[in-house]
Amino acid sequence: MSQKPREPRVFFFSRRQLEEAEERRLAIYASRSARAVRRLPVPDEGRSADLRTQYQRDRDRIVHSKAFRRLKHKTQVFIPFEGDHYRTRLTHTLEATQLARTFARTLNLNEDLAEACALAHDVGHTPFGHSGEKALNRLLAGAEPSVPLPVEVTSKVGAFKHNYQSLRVVDLLEKRYEHPGLNLTDDTREGILKHTAWRRDFPFPVVARESLHLSSGGHLEGQAVGWADEIAQQAHDLEDGLPLVEDGKVLSLRISKAVVAAAGPAWTSAADRTVRNALLVRGMIHLLVTDVLEASRVSIGRWLSARKIATPDEFYEQRDRLPASLVAPSRGGEKLYLELKEFIYQQIIHSHVVAQHDGRAQHILASLFGAFYRNPRLLPDYVLLRYRDLTGVRYLRDIPLKRIEVEIASHYHRDPQFARAIADHLAGMTDSYAVSVYDTMVSPYPRRAAGAPLA
Repeated sequence: MSQKPREPRVFFFSRRQLEEAEERRLAIYASRSARAVRRLPVPDEGRSADLRTQYQRDRDRIVHSKAFRRLKHKTQVFIPFEGDHYRTRLTHTLEATQLARTFARTLNLNEDLAEACALAHDVGHTPFGHSGEKALNRLLAGAEPSVPLPVEVTSKVGAFKHNYQSLRVVDLLEKRYEHPGLNLTDDTREGILKHTAWRRDFPFPVVARESLHLSSGGHLEGQAVGWADEIAQQAHDLEDGLPLVEDGKVLSLRISKAVVAAAGPAWTSAADRTVRNALLVRGMIHLLVTDVLEASRVSIGRWLSARKIATPDEFYEQRDRLPASLVAPSRGGEKLYLELKEFIYQQIIHSHVVAQHDGRAQHILASLFGAFYRNPRLLPDYVLLRYRDLTGVRYLRDIPLKRIEVEIASHYHRDPQFARAIADHLAGMTDSYAVSVYDTMVSPYPRRAAGAPLA
């Protein structure tokens, strides 16, 4: 008599089981989601099961945020609506995230944390790429002659930098819950801030500063995200800008020579320029990524041995004081990277085509900032309501018209928080929305799509 075949076993992992699996699987120097700290408790909201770790929950909150969705219409280097294949801030984020996961998986770090940090690292970026970032910093510093902010504002409002603004977005500006922001874990918040250059004394309004461990170079997942961001950025900026550069100049770079030599017959047999360009770019990515991985494996091992760290508990005792160079390239790899970066700046970022975008960005953002500052009534209702909630002033739309000018002069023009509120609004704009709003202000017949809201 034949036996009935057994049904295959189907696993159903709870959050606790996932945390236990992390404990068994991850390296001793990896971040543990079971140890993650969140500033506010997460209500169950009627959920029937708890199936995600803290870092998975962070990742999902980021992906569902409005700020993340807006990245698809924000410039990386080239204006996205001027070509179908240019990278946007969103596709850059996805490419950086893919590299961050590779770093985390190979080094046996926490992939979920690395992914969450990478997905959110640019949600505070401005329209028009780094040109918009520079324009907002210049405006808040009072260095823009067309918008002369009072000294009492510029001395207190602080500066602007996109990684700090990304933190401000996830901590304050996103609105999906009863509380401000997304209530991400401190580890994800730290990774967002430290994905690029930062200073302990940078003049920026930061929530819960002490939880960011500003005396530390950052957890290793965050360090991996930083290099994933850098490598992704240089690789795709080069690929997008190759039509502006002579082939001979690119191939004269040491990193290009190394890629061509390693590719061998694959390079010599590739007759199509598009294929060659793709081979070159992915060869650069492979070279830089493997260099970072090999160098990091050595440096992490040396650091652990020097401190006689053999368990996760011992690592966590020193986790808030890590050097920033544990996940980093070798000296040789860094030289190749820096040469490539300088080449891209000289040949692409400083090209006439991109410079025109820079000028446009500065003009549009300065014009909008000045218009909003001089006449706050031009701001959307939600910006005025947020400012009311932040400062306790009366909602501007409720002020009688005959008192509007007095109200603006006393509670808006000399308050640094109002200048910051304008910067928040402008930083959140997409390129196309910024252009549209600018158009409605300067043109008697705005060129917007029929039926499109002014927002």
